[in-house]
Amino acid sequence: MSCIVANSLVKSYGGIVAVDGIDLSIKSGKIFGFLGPNGAGKTTTIKLLTTLIVPTSGTITILGIDATRYPLDVRKRIGVVLQQPSYESTLSVEKSLEKYGMMWNVDKKTRRDRLEELLSAFNLQEIRNRKNEDLSIGQRRRVQVAREFMHDMELLFLDEPTVGLDPSARRGLLDFVKKKVKDGLTVFFTTHILNEAEYLCDEIAIINKGKIIAIDTPDELKNKFGREKTIKVRLQEARKDLPNLLVGVRDYDLEFNSGTNITIRSNDSEEVLLKILQILTANDIAIEDLSVVPTSLEEIFLAVVKNSNASSD
Repeated sequence: MSCIVANSLVKSYGGIVAVDGIDLSIKSGKIFGFLGPNGAGKTTTIKLLTTLIVPTSGTITILGIDATRYPLDVRKRIGVVLQQPSYESTLSVEKSLEKYGMMWNVDKKTRRDRLEELLSAFNLQEIRNRKNEDLSIGQRRRVQVAREFMHDMELLFLDEPTVGLDPSARRGLLDFVKKKVKDGLTVFFTTHILNEAEYLCDEIAIINKGKIIAIDTPDELKNKFGREKTIKVRLQEARKDLPNLLVGVRDYDLEFNSGTNITIRSNDSEEVLLKILQILTANDIAIEDLSVVPTSLEEIFLAVVKNSNASSD
């Protein structure tokens, strides 16, 4: 079952088209990553899907509800954490979470249970009595995300939720989200940290200039667009004559340190490697280690966006 369906979705501001005819079908119980450079249309899309703004044209169905016609019905069943900081400056961390649960009419016992769970999960116990205005940016962000879990929801929108968080807090947040998804939650997730998306998301869409230019699982995106492979060869001893020996071989870099590292980056990396191995063998040069470096999602993202920009120029 799809919990988000968007067809031919367009949002324009005067003569500027922020979202340009996108289609989405996002399954329930999954984490959907939505990636793109600044100004690509990510935030506008989230505002459309969360009913904060209405589309210029196209249709949006959220949890089976026509989001344009019945926005209040949608809002009762979703959670939203936007990029903009949002906190009650004079309330303590604990009171802030408590108040949010009360706003959603969560009963007292459930509020207390969830409060303690979230204080622990987001490492907020030691600052539970501190006012939000006295917190660091990262601490405020943790509170902002944590309080959204005080109420029941079927779908959660997280727009750059880890901004300002240190690596430990970031991983804790991502693992908590994973846990909630196993319990049935669906998450729409945006980030500029590509390894977060690779770690977290079941499916990823890349948007650029208001259009979705790629959509698939992280592994399939790598299979489709990760044609360039990186192979690293480390020699047992440094050979200063290696550049002369490898004259005519392309797509490699040399780094001389305790030994010699040869790094091959090419769409034909296996062919380049074979040529280099033949030269090394012919000159009795011993290899200490050889490894293949997998293509990262960040490399895929950069390549897809670059190709999209080139084709639209």
